[in-house]
Amino acid sequence: MYIDTKKMLLDAQKGGYAVGAFNFENMEMALAIVKTAEECHAPCILQTTPSTVKYASTEMYRAIAYAAANAVSVPVACHLDHGDSRELALRAADCGYSSIMIDGSHEQFENNISLVRGVVEYCDRLGIPVEAELGRVGGKEDDLVANGDIYTIPAEASEFVRRTGISSLAVAIGTAHGIYKGIPVLDVKRLSEIREQLEKDGCSIPLVLHGASGLTSEQVQECVARGICKVNFATELRQAYTAAERKFLAEDAEAFDPKKYGKPAMAAVAEQVKYRISVCGSMNRA
Repeated sequence: MYIDTKKMLLDAQKGGYAVGAFNFENMEMALAIVKTAEECHAPCILQTTPSTVKYASTEMYRAIAYAAANAVSVPVACHLDHGDSRELALRAADCGYSSIMIDGSHEQFENNISLVRGVVEYCDRLGIPVEAELGRVGGKEDDLVANGDIYTIPAEASEFVRRTGISSLAVAIGTAHGIYKGIPVLDVKRLSEIREQLEKDGCSIPLVLHGASGLTSEQVQECVARGICKVNFATELRQAYTAAERKFLAEDAEAFDPKKYGKPAMAAVAEQVKYRISVCGSMNRA
């Protein structure tokens, strides 16, 4: 069932769980994600990054997500992850993405607000919710590079939410994109302070955690308990998919049919998605 993320995340906020947001690169990954969500009776979000849509197009990935979502009964959204320009954000909205992230976290505070507000105004006319980021999540994912972490300042969060009109806020508390070299130390106290400040100022919206691949289940669950309503997983799904294909081809050097090695890759992604849905507490929440 193809929907947007607004009610999905508000329900998570009320229910004290998080929705798993899973990046997909191809049809196989999308099918594995939504079929697993259906088996788990869980809502889920399919996401693409700018480099992914450069590989094909927003129209192509939206079509895959739409077809996969409408083949199941659970809520599924198609989200632009880390939209790196106004042009890309609007193109994704126009072609039917049901949720948009515009990432101005590399900009100064006022410029970030200006960029995000313009996208929100456009998407509001289409009924599409917008996510933005305050602070900066470090690391590298695809072509997205951030040098160092700049943590979200709780006192700025309320102003940012009020002035932009966003539907969800991605926060920086020490996570990073890509592969961790060790277990990261998260500033979970800051996460609670952000949530409390938003509630105090009457502008509480669902909070989003980026860079969750590689976090322990306990770390994710503590973040959910402190207010995270959407958790992004990307790198670990790519790793699972690729490792399964490599294993199959190593064991059968004569294989040439992509469907043959696509199946174990899908199974590996499905296993990881099921685990993360359980960790997020969204099992049987659809």
